[in-house]
Amino acid sequence: MKGFKFHGIDAGIKHGNQADLGIIFSEKPATLAAVFTKNKIIAAPVILGKEKLKQGVCQAVLVNSGNANCFTGEKGLKDAIDSSNMVAKAFGISSEFVIVSSTGVIGLPLPMENFEKGIPLLIKEIDSGNIDNFAKAILTTDKTTKKVITKGVIKGKGFTITGVAKGSGMIKPDMATMLAFICTDINISSSVLQPILHKSCDSSFNRICVDGDTSTNDTVICLANGMSQAFVEDIDDIVIFQKSLDHVLFDLSKKIVKDGEGATKLAKIIVKGAQNPKDAFMAAQTIADSNLVKTALFGEDPNWGRIVAAAGRSGAQVVMEQIDLKFDDVLIVDKGQWCGKDAEIKANLVLKNNEYEIILDLNIGNFEDYFLFCDFSQEYVTINANYRS
Repeated sequence: MKGFKFHGIDAGIKHGNQADLGIIFSEKPATLAAVFTKNKIIAAPVILGKEKLKQGVCQAVLVNSGNANCFTGEKGLKDAIDSSNMVAKAFGISSEFVIVSSTGVIGLPLPMENFEKGIPLLIKEIDSGNIDNFAKAILTTDKTTKKVITKGVIKGKGFTITGVAKGSGMIKPDMATMLAFICTDINISSSVLQPILHKSCDSSFNRICVDGDTSTNDTVICLANGMSQAFVEDIDDIVIFQKSLDHVLFDLSKKIVKDGEGATKLAKIIVKGAQNPKDAFMAAQTIADSNLVKTALFGEDPNWGRIVAAAGRSGAQVVMEQIDLKFDDVLIVDKGQWCGKDAEIKANLVLKNNEYEIILDLNIGNFEDYFLFCDFSQEYVTINANYRS
């Protein structure tokens, strides 16, 4: 991919010699699109990012882990501004072209001395850095880095999209603690890129759940520096680019759920036959959010009663006698009737897999929707009970 540089270092923000400060730099100012959390408690970098989004241009993104810079008042906002000014000065660019992003513990002030020492070093070493350094620097409780790269062609001209994300707990995005950074060398205007990014988020990051908590810092940033020969100029170009971006964001969202704190299972709940799109969404989301469903999956128990009960309280129109339910291809409820012990034994074998689908057919309409979610294990409780220890 042309024109982007990445790096990440250990600046001492987190304990234990871990990378915790990362940078993305575009060789030329890039078109900016972004989507942020809808939580009413929002972090200082989100406040600042929403303002900078209005100009539709960005050249550098600074990201720290280990500290969310949230609920930190006027000092937190000043620290976010000061750190963006440090980046701008080091690169010799306008501070208006710098966005900052943070993830980690809520309520603690940023250790600015670490930024003052770390930012010059980060930028000095950027030519020897790479995207893997950056991907490590933005992690919190994640066990793995999350990176997706895809290539596309528009009117014979190639382009690349690279996406990096972090997220493992506090995952129930509504945007658009998850962050995602998407870089592409395609040439596209901000007014076109912004709705494309929103649409991609709706079918990816807004269709996942780990624990039902929406972060104060959720951010998706997309930069397009136009350094390839590919242009998005008409509706056909938009369709091609949208498909490529959808692929990157969906794969990143799947990686987030698979890396859910303590997760052992990745499930996709598909609700079919709903009366309208809203009902399909509500039923799928309520099932994905259900702690009782999640714990049943961890226990490899095909407890279908918990699934239909969640659908019933979702607000969606449901007729008991019409419901079909399957685990992959194993039918366990047929027109509202349990299919018996043999079906349950077969369903139990499905739940022993690491990944599977749960298909709930309401059989009262033609609409469907889905969510990706994971199970709840004892490890989830342990991780979050000790998060600030």
